[in-house]
Amino acid sequence: MLKIRLGVAPATGTGPEEFAGLAQRLEEAGVDSLWLSELIYSPEVDPMIGMTHALARTAKLKVGTGVAILPGRHPVLVAKQLLTLAGLAPKRVLPVFGLRPARKAEHDLFPVPAGRRAEVFDESLVLLRRLLEEDEVSFDGEFFQVDRVRLGPRPAKRLDVWLGGTAPAALTRAGRLADGWLGSFHTPSEARDARIAIQKAAEEAGREIEEDHFGLSLAVVDKGMPAELAAVAARRRPGVPVEDLVATSWPEARRLVEQHIEAGLSKFVIRPGHGDFEGFLENFQAELMPLQN
Repeated sequence: MLKIRLGVAPATGTGPEEFAGLAQRLEEAGVDSLWLSELIYSPEVDPMIGMTHALARTAKLKVGTGVAILPGRHPVLVAKQLLTLAGLAPKRVLPVFGLRPARKAEHDLFPVPAGRRAEVFDESLVLLRRLLEEDEVSFDGEFFQVDRVRLGPRPAKRLDVWLGGTAPAALTRAGRLADGWLGSFHTPSEARDARIAIQKAAEEAGREIEEDHFGLSLAVVDKGMPAELAAVAARRRPGVPVEDLVATSWPEARRLVEQHIEAGLSKFVIRPGHGDFEGFLENFQAELMPLQN
């Protein structure tokens, strides 16, 4: 039986003042996890800093990035941050990485050689994984070179690295290099196909991804469809009815989550489409938390 877990993300535009007490509120409510997007040109907190704050203010809540951008950052610095967080909050750090920012205006903030972002991502992941798993690392790649790097103690439980992405190349990368996958804007049947593609790529690479390491980010818009979200859905998935990608009510949210569970997914990030977070949390507890096992 798959281990079903549901976490939440802050509402779009949640700044530091609103975020400050959020982690404790979620832990008090029994929520499994909190997920932070990387949106630079916005009021939202930086995911690494937000993770640090949330982990320091709680004892059980898991905190993840959904998703952070890896190409354009040095893997040694990222590994050091993750190992530090995992040492301070064992078993509660959930990194998920992506290829590029969702917003085109932010692409230049993560510079890589022109036309080589995918190759940089692959090499970054290989080096990052080694830094998280080995006491000492030497690496001579095309983009990164390190010699006998030691970053300090590693956590007793190995730190998993998940990836986002929807394109075929992204799914293949997840199978070759990741421990799990967090998708978004997928119908249940598409999510099943993505899971199968990732598992096939992992098998071809001589690897295996645990069956409960497939998840989905799902927005709930029970007070009408925000124009910005509708535009994002149309841009990401042209021709697909937005109602198949975004839950328009809490009964619809439960139906979609149940269908994704049937498709073999087991980890979910539920995102509020509106600013009433207390109302969102009450509905999340009533409608979706009972699906956890």
